[in-house]
Amino acid sequence: MKLNDLKPTPGSRRDRKRVGRGPGGTDKTAGRGHKGQKARSGAGKGQFFEGGRSTLISRLPKRGFSRVGVVFELVNLSSLDRFEANAVVDRAALEAAGLVRKGNRPVKLLARGEVTYALTLHVDAASAKAVQAVEAAGGHVVLPQQAAEQEG
Repeated sequence: MKLNDLKPTPGSRRDRKRVGRGPGGTDKTAGRGHKGQKARSGAGKGQFFEGGRSTLISRLPKRGFSRVGVVFELVNLSSLDRFEANAVVDRAALEAAGLVRKGNRPVKLLARGEVTYALTLHVDAASAKAVQAVEAAGGHVVLPQQAAEQEG
């Protein structure tokens, strides 16, 4: 005997009721009663519907703030160990190393992990601790406003 030869005991299983398909599917109204909202396809009230009164959701005060706009590509210090000492690391180098995706999202440097040798990092933003850690290792972080000041 094999698993595919096993059959359920006769009478222990019942076919699914195909609703709305003749007398066996409870015929015309198919168990939905007569007319009305609940008889229609796609029928039903919204999740927060409370009979027409103002819902609890709308009665509670709004709170907090959702930042709109800038979404950064994040790079941690721990992932910079694949670059050689004294290397200049910019977006192109990070893309080549697979640390950020291609695109136009700005790159932000975060302080998770540590860096043990000097690197020059050209990023769009960096946390204060990340800048501190890079400078402690003998490198430096160049942000866009600093780059503009150096050129002009």
